[in-house]
Amino acid sequence: MSQIFISDLHLDDARPETTAQFIELLARDCRGIEALYILGDLYEAWIGDDDDSTLAQQTQNALADCRASGTRLFVQRGNRDFLLGAMFAERIGAQLLPDHAVISCAGTPTLLMHGDLLCTEDREYLAFRNQVRNPAWQQHFLSQPLAARRAFAEQARQASQSRQQDLKDARQLETITDVTPDAVLATMRHYGVTRMIHGHTHRPARHALDLDGVPAERIVLGDWYTQSSHLASDGDALKLHHSPAP
Repeated sequence: MSQIFISDLHLDDARPETTAQFIELLARDCRGIEALYILGDLYEAWIGDDDDSTLAQQTQNALADCRASGTRLFVQRGNRDFLLGAMFAERIGAQLLPDHAVISCAGTPTLLMHGDLLCTEDREYLAFRNQVRNPAWQQHFLSQPLAARRAFAEQARQASQSRQQDLKDARQLETITDVTPDAVLATMRHYGVTRMIHGHTHRPARHALDLDGVPAERIVLGDWYTQSSHLASDGDALKLHHSPAP
């Protein structure tokens, strides 16, 4: 009953070494295990399932090979790859998960999320999220040529970086872009779980919680900008791994 959880790889043509490290993880650790869970932001940007880039083809081939080994693949959408769709899932043999998914992990019902919905203080981002998750917005965006979509993705990335810097300068980055503790507890209470696994915040850690007098845990997966991070379950125990970036 081995499972691996990853998030926030932000794969991008500009960082081929990270793509190579991901493909190595698939070949070394993920072949033939029970399941691989990707909890959002696999890509720095996903402009649609018709993306014909080398990165898209290379990574989909590697994931399909992993699935062919017997490993079940599960994918959640993140704030960067919210346009991952049915064609992508079909190509790699994966199941797309909803924003909240409860599974059995190490014998415990566990809630999987990307994590962005827990950052309730980041109201500007949540407003943007509502816009781009709207089916009409997505249909209009996907009707545009690939070149126009790539240009939009680059502009959105630059705007995000600029906003991150503004929040850092105002000394608000740590609070605005992290989870709200009350939202964490309310979400766990709603889904009836004592364990949550998510990414998004790029703050890998295991947090012990008190959920209405019951011990609980929130596990945060790390990003792959400066390291590779994954959570492994052997059926009984969980271990959060970190490796330096190449």
